[in-house]
Amino acid sequence: MKLGLICVGRLKAGPERELYARYAERIGAFQRLGLEGLELKEIDESKAASAAERASREGAELLAALPADSRLVAFDERGRAITSVAFAQFIASERDRGCKALRFAIGGAEGLDESVRAQAAAIFSFGVMTLPHQLARILAAEQIYRAMTILSGHPYHRG
Repeated sequence: MKLGLICVGRLKAGPERELYARYAERIGAFQRLGLEGLELKEIDESKAASAAERASREGAELLAALPADSRLVAFDERGRAITSVAFAQFIASERDRGCKALRFAIGGAEGLDESVRAQAAAIFSFGVMTLPHQLARILAAEQIYRAMTILSGHPYHRG
C-alpha cells in the first residue's frame, strides 16, 4: 500500500524540512510490511480574501491532488485523538483489506474545508492545540514512522 501526505503550504529549506526528510527516509526502510514510502504533494496556500474562501480553494486543490486509487485520511484538530498503537492498527487494517494507497491530508492556516472532511475515511487529531501546518507535517511523518516500527516489532515505540 502506497502512503502519502498531501499538505497545504511548502516547507522551506531549514530544520523543519530536514526533520521531515529524516522521517520520510526512515519510512522507506519498511517496505517489507507491504507499505511503500511517503510521497509528498504540496499545495500552494490560497491568496483568497476571506478565510472561508481560502479553506474552500485549498480543499478543492487537496481533493484534486488525491489519486483515484487512494483512501483519504485527514489530520484535523476536530478529529478523533487516538493512540499511536491504534493508529498503527488503522494503517494495518487498511493495508490488510486491500487498500491500494492511503493519503493523509493536512490543511493550511484555515484548517480543512468540510469538503475534505466529508471525503475522509477517518479524521484524526494530534490534540486540541492549534499547530502550524509545518509541525503537523512533521508529526504526521513521525507517527507514520512510529506506526511502522510498531507493526514490525521494532523497539522505537515504548508503549
